[in-house]
Amino acid sequence: MVDLESEVPPLPPRYRFRDLLLGDQGWQNDDRVQVEFYMNENTFKERLKLFFIKNQRSSLRIRLFNFSLKLLSCLLYIIRVLLENPSQGDEWSHIIWVNRSVPLWGLQVLVALISLFETILLGYLSYKGNIWEQILRIPFILEIINAVPFIISIFWPSLRNLFVPVFLNCWLAKHALENMINDLHRAIQRTQSAMFNQVLILISTLLCLIFTCICGIQHLERIGKKLNLFDSLYFCIVTFSTVGFGDVTPETWSSKLFVVIMICVALVVLPIQFEQMAYLWMERQKSGGNYSRHRAQTEKHVVLCVSSLKIDLLMDFLNEFYAHPRLQDYYVVILCPTEMDVQVRRVLQIPMWSQRVIYLQGSALKDQDLLRAKMDDAEACFILSSRCEVDRTSSDHQTILRAWAVKDFAPKCPLYVQILKPENKFHIKFADHVVCEEEFKYAMLALNCICPATSTLITLLVHTSRGQEGQQSPEQWQKTYGRCSGNEVYHITLEESTFFAEYEGKSFTYASFHAHKKYGVCLIGVRREDNKNILLNPGPRYIMNATDICFYINITKEENSAFKNEDQQKKSNVPRSFYHGPSRLPVHSIIASMGTVAIDLQDTSCRSASGPTLSLPTEGIKEIRRPSIAPVLEVADTSSIQTCDLLSDQSEDETTPDEKMSSNLEYAKGYPPYSPYIGSSPTFCHLLHEKVPFCCLRLDKSCQHNYYEDAKAYGFKNKLIIVAAETAGNGLYNFIVPLRAYYRPKKELNPIVLLLDNPLDDLLRCGVTFAANMVVVDKESTMSAEEDYMADAKTIVNVQTLFRLFSSLSIITELTHPANMRFMQFRAKDCYSLALSKLEKKERERGSNLAFMFRLPFAAGRVFSISMLDTLLYQSFVKDYMISITRLLLGLDTTPGSGFLCSMKITEDDLWIRTYARLYQKLCSATGDVPIGIYRTESQKLTTSESREITSQSQISISMEEWEDTKDCKEHGHHRGNHRNSTSSDQSDHPLLRRKSLQWARRLSRKGPKHSGKTAEKITQQRLNLYRRSERQELAELVKNRMKHLGLSTVGYDEMNDHQSTLSYILINPSPDTRLELNDVVYLIRPDPLAYLPNSDPSRKHSITTAAQDSREETQL
Repeated sequence: MVDLESEVPPLPPRYRFRDLLLGDQGWQNDDRVQVEFYMNENTFKERLKLFFIKNQRSSLRIRLFNFSLKLLSCLLYIIRVLLENPSQGDEWSHIIWVNRSVPLWGLQVLVALISLFETILLGYLSYKGNIWEQILRIPFILEIINAVPFIISIFWPSLRNLFVPVFLNCWLAKHALENMINDLHRAIQRTQSAMFNQVLILISTLLCLIFTCICGIQHLERIGKKLNLFDSLYFCIVTFSTVGFGDVTPETWSSKLFVVIMICVALVVLPIQFEQMAYLWMERQKSGGNYSRHRAQTEKHVVLCVSSLKIDLLMDFLNEFYAHPRLQDYYVVILCPTEMDVQVRRVLQIPMWSQRVIYLQGSALKDQDLLRAKMDDAEACFILSSRCEVDRTSSDHQTILRAWAVKDFAPKCPLYVQILKPENKFHIKFADHVVCEEEFKYAMLALNCICPATSTLITLLVHTSRGQEGQQSPEQWQKTYGRCSGNEVYHITLEESTFFAEYEGKSFTYASFHAHKKYGVCLIGVRREDNKNILLNPGPRYIMNATDICFYINITKEENSAFKNEDQQKKSNVPRSFYHGPSRLPVHSIIASMGTVAIDLQDTSCRSASGPTLSLPTEGIKEIRRPSIAPVLEVADTSSIQTCDLLSDQSEDETTPDEKMSSNLEYAKGYPPYSPYIGSSPTFCHLLHEKVPFCCLRLDKSCQHNYYEDAKAYGFKNKLIIVAAETAGNGLYNFIVPLRAYYRPKKELNPIVLLLDNPLDDLLRCGVTFAANMVVVDKESTMSAEEDYMADAKTIVNVQTLFRLFSSLSIITELTHPANMRFMQFRAKDCYSLALSKLEKKERERGSNLAFMFRLPFAAGRVFSISMLDTLLYQSFVKDYMISITRLLLGLDTTPGSGFLCSMKITEDDLWIRTYARLYQKLCSATGDVPIGIYRTESQKLTTSESREITSQSQISISMEEWEDTKDCKEHGHHRGNHRNSTSSDQSDHPLLRRKSLQWARRLSRKGPKHSGKTAEKITQQRLNLYRRSERQELAELVKNRMKHLGLSTVGYDEMNDHQSTLSYILINPSPDTRLELNDVVYLIRPDPLAYLPNSDPSRKHSITTAAQDSREETQL
């Protein structure tokens, strides 16, 4: 053992633990070698090059010293000329020799030595292997000409008075100035405008030409007129300005030759400089130049970042932004990477915009361009996505990068961002305000299905208007509708308000009713001073505080209103109503039903939460006496409020025990377990206990769980909602959730069918003949077109086809461009549509931003354009609460204690209320609801041609069964195909149709057996009916044939009637004396039912409130 241990070698010093503890560091340097880097820069030449050339600051000092030397040499030449007294001699002696004093000669020699030494040193440092390249440079040649004679005169004294053209140093000074400016920009790390450099070069070139000409003429005329410097200056200015007085002229041939040479040089050099400057000026005009730093610090401006600027987007932004009085002094800086469009350039040249709008061509991803736009001093930055691209996700990615770049460059600048896809929102949650297009689009489409014209209501609320539209129209509904469209949402602190200050300590519903009764304003929501959440109609239990911020709907904000008491109103004959019209009614939206693709929501009988029953009072009702309505209490009485615990659906009490048990087993209320994207707001809604198998979601294909292949076979109790979309994106989540909200009774939940393609057969299979609504989503693949407005072509034609095939089907669609709404339900010979077109043109000429509002499809809520909601983002700059209120109205966000949007329909049993003010009182006192508007439908007067067409359609009917009795089916099918494109019931208009029909009749008579007189008469009558059948009947036959081919019943299609003889429109916040009419739909903001849960069950309410609060983000997405 001892021998073995003695054979083990000891550990090296570096591995000894004792050495590590004792700090023996000698082992650390055993194998290490010190390496020095950049040894090539330690040479004497490299150090000189670093000081004279590479280092920006030292190089700038050297060039500044060189520039000063050249100016000094030119100044010494002028001094020599002024002090000189020409002596007598021959002609050439005065040109070759001059009188130069010794001190002046000494200074010039010193300057020459320094200049030559510096030139040689810089040539040596910049030498790259080609000596002739250094010697033949013009600056080096000029330096040799001006410096070497003085150095030679040191060793040869007789040459001290030799003439040296020192005035040529001005060109060297110009060259040094250019290099100095470049070094200056490098030193301060700024990129100066190329225009500045070009202007500097032009001015210095012109000065050098003039100075060279002055000195040359003066020296050459020493043997002539002996001109002084001032006379030479006068001659040069007169000559170069092409004036040419002729009082001073050169006499010697040498001076004349010199003038000719200088003029030729000027004609070559100056045009080149001017051309370069003109080119830079044109490029500057295209790129927009810079936004002045001085203006940015003294004036306020906002920046608009877009990928491509179209004239519609620009005008929408400018009209909405400058509609607010306090923004009139703001500048708008547009930052766009593309060149300015011709139309945009033409608009920006209008004096109204040219003084306030600045276009900069550049990218938001470049700090230089953000610096040009003075983004760090901007009041706000609007970043808009390009919705006309095929790949909308790619467009969102560009928007996200722009938002990141702006936030990185200017962290304190408020960001207003528009995004297209909801799944991309979480990337920009740091932005102050975000509008997601697909979220709003699908939410408005969903609410349009259950609450008519929600999209029109929201569009009118977020547009700035004075309510002057339609006032010149002869039709009363257009005047009333246009006047009501001027209502907007405003805010004010309660203690500072004349409208609401007297209601401090009163309930919310009391304040809302009395403010509307007294002032005509509609109080819709409040916000506590210590809470950032807005509460829409918090209910009668909410007590108003002095510091509450009140949100109300009115024509104008309170600060711009004047108040008159009743005596003053009687003297001035001003009616108390804010709107002067016979009738005005409110508008709002319903939240309604929705279902899954192939699942029937049955056994859901509950009292409608979307429309309360306004029954007559049971006591003391007499025909002579007007029915009374309970007053709105200042402080809520719990017993007087009809609350409804929607967590336990009341409809369950109306079902049989078996139905109730099956319903409870299948449906429940809660939050969706999965969110399709990050940032979606959780919504309490109807859910299924068990997940439906994916195979059951295919409506047109059977599976092992069911054998149904069309919607009719499922036996849905409620009408369908069909969604025709290109793809099933995440945005559909925002379509489904509002239709499945918890406050919707189960019996009103409509099944939803998603149709990814819409040929006629699929439409018929999915139940279009008995559908409640057909929603057509704009096709993303067609949004990019050579002509911008053609992006909606496919959608418009598809909707028109549906409109012609199913005239009574409620079709709701969304377009890219608002101008294309005039093509919805297009009828070329409709005189009423032509009159509306003329009205739209007149309103546009008057400067209206809502000229399209009188189009019947838009007024009725059948079509809208999501681009109209761009104004929502623009308004948020002044009204930072508009996005939050809009999201609450659409059901995109839920705040504990905040109400929701719903509606009720006025029936014959409700007409006893008579006026909108009494309805307001009834709702506030009975249920705590706050009405905000009316959706009214009126009959439309038909033109003579339309009435004749309808009459002919009612008188003529073709029985397809009779045609099937004909023996020659082949000929019959050929005949029907020839006449399917007929568009008129007038026989004389279609001689070809008549001739082909006669030929068919002859062939039929030849082929078939000889008919009896009765059969021939029958065929003749059928033939005459065929002549006279209308386009409507042809289309009906086409649809019925397809339904029979698919094995579907035609009963539902036979019941479809044409409803083109009605028009619908919205009245926002009508006056209290507005008369109610039958079938009016009143829009309500109903209090949150969860706020009235019994105290005996506080755990359920607390859990719901906590979950909702935890889900809300700090940034309003």
